[in-house]
Formats: sequence, structure tokens, C-alpha cells
Amino acid sequence: MCGIAGTYRWPDGKAVTDRLTDTLAHRGPDGSGRYGHPAGDGEVQFGHRRLSIIDLSETGAQPMVSDGLALTYNGELYNAPQLRAELEGHGVRFRGTSDTEVLLEAWRRWGTDCLPRLRGMFAFGIFDERTGELVLARDQLGIKPLFLLRRDGGLVFASELKALAAVTSLRPDPAALVASLLYYWVPDSRCAYGEAEKLPPGSWLRFRPDGRTDSGRYWNLKDVAAEGRERARAGELPDLAAIVEESTKRHLLSDVPVATFLSGGLDSSYLTALAARHQPGISAYTIGFRAEDAKFEAMPDDLRYARQVALRFGVDLHEIEIAPNVLDLLPQMTYSLDEPIGDPAAINTFLICTAAREAGVKVMLSGMGADELFAGYRKHLANLIALRYQRVPRPLRRGISAAVDRLPVATSRRGLRSVRFAKRFLSFADLPEETAFRRSYTMYDRSELLGLLDPDLAGTVDDVLTEHADVYEDNDLDDFVNRMCLGDARMFLPGLNLAYTDRSSMAASTEVRVPYVDVEVVKAAFAIPGDRKIVGRQGKAVLKEAATSILPREIVYRPKGLFSAPLRAWMSRDLAPLVREVINDGELVRAGFLRRDALRRLAAADAAGQSDYSKHLWHVLTLEYWYRDATSGSGRQSTRLTA
Repeated sequence: MCGIAGTYRWPDGKAVTDRLTDTLAHRGPDGSGRYGHPAGDGEVQFGHRRLSIIDLSETGAQPMVSDGLALTYNGELYNAPQLRAELEGHGVRFRGTSDTEVLLEAWRRWGTDCLPRLRGMFAFGIFDERTGELVLARDQLGIKPLFLLRRDGGLVFASELKALAAVTSLRPDPAALVASLLYYWVPDSRCAYGEAEKLPPGSWLRFRPDGRTDSGRYWNLKDVAAEGRERARAGELPDLAAIVEESTKRHLLSDVPVATFLSGGLDSSYLTALAARHQPGISAYTIGFRAEDAKFEAMPDDLRYARQVALRFGVDLHEIEIAPNVLDLLPQMTYSLDEPIGDPAAINTFLICTAAREAGVKVMLSGMGADELFAGYRKHLANLIALRYQRVPRPLRRGISAAVDRLPVATSRRGLRSVRFAKRFLSFADLPEETAFRRSYTMYDRSELLGLLDPDLAGTVDDVLTEHADVYEDNDLDDFVNRMCLGDARMFLPGLNLAYTDRSSMAASTEVRVPYVDVEVVKAAFAIPGDRKIVGRQGKAVLKEAATSILPREIVYRPKGLFSAPLRAWMSRDLAPLVREVINDGELVRAGFLRRDALRRLAAADAAGQSDYSKHLWHVLTLEYWYRDATSGSGRQSTRLTA
């Protein structure tokens, strides 16, 4: 795992690449490297920051240059041993044992045709000295990031957006910020800065020395889901337990110690148990909260389940209490996350990875992705229940809605989770499928979002909503549950969960691997019918069935935990003064992007305990801090966000 950067036919390319690479130092504290070569009437420059995981010697150093090819690469290939053996069968002789060298030689032999063969997480740039061509590529599911900027026939690219912002003037994109308010993250199809781009998952992009470009898509989730549907119709149900175990075993490939996240929930417990089977005595890290915060938030006691799993499987468990100074962490995390991402789980990831790194652990396994692929979120079940709720007579539904609306979501001493869930459910239960699904996990409906923003952004709001509908409805599936899973795998997973996992873990110089977000697991997931994923009121039913082969039932079928933070407690105490400051005199309000009166109403309703807007307000804070960083400098006073 590393940080990569480079320029192609870009003015002052060497100096720019040096600065890009320096900005990424946290991603690779173990070493750095540089490469340059002519490219047409310009030059190519590569930079690399190394986090040494496999082949710790200099034969694994980057940029790697061999017989006319130069590679700067971030990621891990879990099938590198198999590819190495195949290439050796074709006469290739390797100098070291790194997967970097395997990738370079695979490219030499197969070019872009090697990409579907790769099983892992990756983003890379590869340059051919003979043709002067540069190709950028990104893994199938968007686990690893790759940002780029094209200007006047030239290119600059890097693992993080902040690196691009450090070398050239960029302006915030209003549409991306509107999208971030809706979702509390920026979709992978957009970028927080207008000129910058994210290379789409499963794609490659080629730059030629004469200025021409071409691109290709080598892996498409829509096609994978359609193929899975046909397998399911043919009765070819995959052996999920065997596939998840095989993926977990591959993800342990490392020349340094590997540990796991262990929340005590199904996903992390299953991976930890499987990892302990293949690596006895493995370490795991878990989090807990201050008792008063957990009580106010009505959070389940996950620690006791984590301890139970650790004891049963001989895992060396490390417990971390989350009692951060959020006023200090908020700007730090906003900077590390690159874009306005309002999920406080990023703090948990950062603190866990920091503790692991201090103990000498560079690599961790996470249960990320299982909920999206196997319908494990409450929203999945809630949307199914909504279909039945719509058959309830309308007058009765109106009465239920009115009664629930009058209930508070919190008292002075504790939050009322059941009321929060009921209000959330009723906010989308009467809506059509795509709209209901979007509303079940986003922050606002259309009218609420319009009321929060500058009126000139109304057209932008509609564009963002249309984009969600286009992505959700672009499928060939007749299975409602798998349509939701596909929507999550294309938007929610890369846009939020994989994004914050990469950026917050790399801020702590730690690699996080995600065995559920593996091409073979994903293929299996979409070959499983939706009625095997949600059975009765059980989400992830098929994964739970697989997990019973190794985990006790009280872990498998325990109530779903939360990898989140006690936001309501923070808002009522630590962050209340900051909320008032941002509402009354924040940059977003002064720029005209957000409406002060609408924010005041949100804060008042949250403080009164009538509605739960803690997540909304947390994201406003993250967006405010991001915007301050993005517009600092000479252009700050004149910046106005309009469509």
C-alpha cells in the first residue's frame, strides 16, 4: 500500500511531482522514489511513497523500471503468486518477490487484457518508454482511489485530492457539494473540485504523446449482477462459506503482521474467526465509548461480543475507548478525508489504525462491504417492509404518521432509538421504489434540500437527484433486494465506505484490506437471490448461514451493532458552540451556499429532542471545515458557490 503521483506533459513536471509526492508522505513512510523520461514534446514524471508490506527489500521499491516499462503502483494483488507462476511458465524471470514486479510483467505480456486477471485492490500508472504512452488504471470495485486533472493536453494524477490542490488552483464544484449534503459524501462520479476527476472503478485511461486519449471499461458491476441473476435462475447457488474463507486466506498475504477490526458484529467476527484459523494468535482491535455517551446514544454493548469472539478463537484483543477531543479531531479528519464526508465512523477507523500502527501493525482486515452486498443494512429490510406498509389503508397511515411525528427522539438523559427509526421509516415508506430507497439513506428529500440551499442551485439539486435515479435504474434485475444491493455497490460502497476507509487508514500509515469486497465474493453475492439475503426480518441471512459453520449462533444472530459514534452526545455537549458559530457566521452561510434560517431550524429541532438532526449538523460542520480549507487564500472573500 502506497501513495502514487505523477505528471504527463505538464509544465514544471519534476517540481510538481516532487510536491505531489511530499503531500502523500503519510501514505508511505517507509521509502520514496522518483522517475522521469521524455514523452513526445514533454516528459513523464512519477513519484512514489512506499508502505512496505510485501518484499521489504529494495527489489520491491518504486517507481519500478524494467526493460522500457515504468510503474508507480498502489495496492495489493492477492493472486500475485498464481500470476507469478503463470508468467514464469512463459519464461519470465523475477528479481524479487513483490506483487509490483508481477503487475509490471503481467502488463508487458497482456497489456490492458491483464486487468480482468487481477484480484486485489489497486490504482497505478504505467509508462512505455518506447511508445511514450501513459496508462492509468483502477481496481474493479473502486477500493483504491486515483484522482486526476487534465489541462491543455497535460495531466497530473495522485492518490489523494489534496495533492492536486497543493500544486494547482482548484475551485469547489457546487454540484459535488450539493451531492455531499444529500448523501453526506461525494459520489464517486463527482469530485469536490470542479476540474478534478476520479478514474472510475474497473476502467483504464491511456494518454498518448500527441495529445490523444482513449479509455476502456474492463469490469462492470451491472454485467456481473446480470450474470449472477442467470446463475441463480439456473440453480447454481455458490458455496458462500468456501468463497469467503478463500478470500480471507488470500487477504492474509503479507511479509508483515496482519490484524483485524473486531466490532463484535457478524462481519468482523466472521473474518476474524476465519483469519485466526489460518493465522493462529492474530491480533484484533475493537472500540468502546464512554459510558455516558453510549447510554445517551442507546448504543449496544459491542465489547462483550468482541471479547467472546477473541476468547473463543485465541485472538489477541486490543480495546480502545473512543473519547476523542472532537474539536481537535474534526478539522484533522476533514483534511485527511480529502472531500466533505460526514460519516463519523471515519474517526473510529483512524483511531483504531493509529493504535495498531503504534503497536507495529501495518495491515488490517475489515468487514466492510458485507452489508452492501448481502442486504445487511436496516434500510434494505425497511424498504421491503414499506411495500407491505403501502397496502395499509391511507387514513390509518396518516394517523400513524401524525402520532409518531409528535414523539420526541430523546429525553434529557437518553436517546430513543425506536422513535428515531420510526420517524426515519415514515419519511420514505409511501414513496416509489427508487425515491424511497434514496430517501432511506440520504439526508434530505428534495424540498428540504431546496430549502437549505441558495435558490440558484435548484437546477443542480435536480441534476443530483436525477443522477441517483439513473444509476439505480440502470440494471437488468427483477429482484428488488439485489437492485438495492447493486445500487449500494455502485454508489454507497465506493463513494462513502471505501473512500473513508482508505483515507482515514492511510492518514495513520496503515493498510486496510476488505475481503468481502473481492471480485469472487461479489460474483457470488449477485448469484444469490434476494429472498435468500433477507428472510423474514433477518438481513444477510445467507451470510449468517455460512458463518454458523465457525461462529456461535449468539454472535451470528445478535442484534446489529453500529460502527459509528455518539453524535447526539457530542452535539449536545462538545460541539454545540461550534454549531452555533457555523450557523451564525460560517463561510458557507456568508458565501450564500447555505441558508442561515434553515440551519437554525435544524439546530433548534435537534436541541429540543423532537427530531434527530445530529448527523445533518455533523455533516454541515465537516462541509464547513472542508470549504474553509478549499477557499483559503487570496480568492476566499470573492468565492460564491452558485450553479
